[in-house]
Amino acid sequence: MPSGIRVKICGLRDQAGLTSAVDAGANYVGFVFFEKSPRNVSIQTARALAVTVPAGIAKVALVVNADNDFLDHLTADVAIDMLQLHGAETPARTAEIKARYGLPVMKAVGVADAADLDVLVSYLQVADQILVDAKPPKDAALPGGNGVSFDWRLIAKRRWPIPMMLAGGLTPDNVAEAMTLTGLRQVDVSSGVESAPGVKDPNLIAQFIRAAQR
Repeated sequence: MPSGIRVKICGLRDQAGLTSAVDAGANYVGFVFFEKSPRNVSIQTARALAVTVPAGIAKVALVVNADNDFLDHLTADVAIDMLQLHGAETPARTAEIKARYGLPVMKAVGVADAADLDVLVSYLQVADQILVDAKPPKDAALPGGNGVSFDWRLIAKRRWPIPMMLAGGLTPDNVAEAMTLTGLRQVDVSSGVESAPGVKDPNLIAQFIRAAQR
């Protein structure tokens, strides 16, 4: 019986990784537009990959504090279904982006302790979804994809008014526990299904999705 857990494979950079995610049953595929990330792709590469994604699988563009010029170019050239804001975008900026581009917006919020939940709540009225991620270490160059987790008990079994997606330090070995403990129905992974930074492993992708949905 299907579990109803929806899985996002993020940081896809090539056709092999994308095909592996699609074949394994991913519900979302994510493309990263952030130059410091080992998973960064160009708009040209993303455009070529996006047209191969079957209907019914959501194509998500992850951006970090992107300006309108970049977003104009991205949304005009790449057939994406959702924008994921993974920087310091305020609730007001989140609402502005949603209105300007007419696309669903997922806002990533880093969590380290209970105080961070107040920040999360501030986005509930403006974002379509929230990605609950581990707050990056203070010396981290990346806002996500660092392979670290947070205390899942902070969000365990809470009721949320919009869809939530769990991220941060998830692997095929711990994703089932994470979903059971938090009660969330969506999950995101990037570094947890890689053999090296930015290199997706087809076997790990398949194992992760099976574990999440069992």
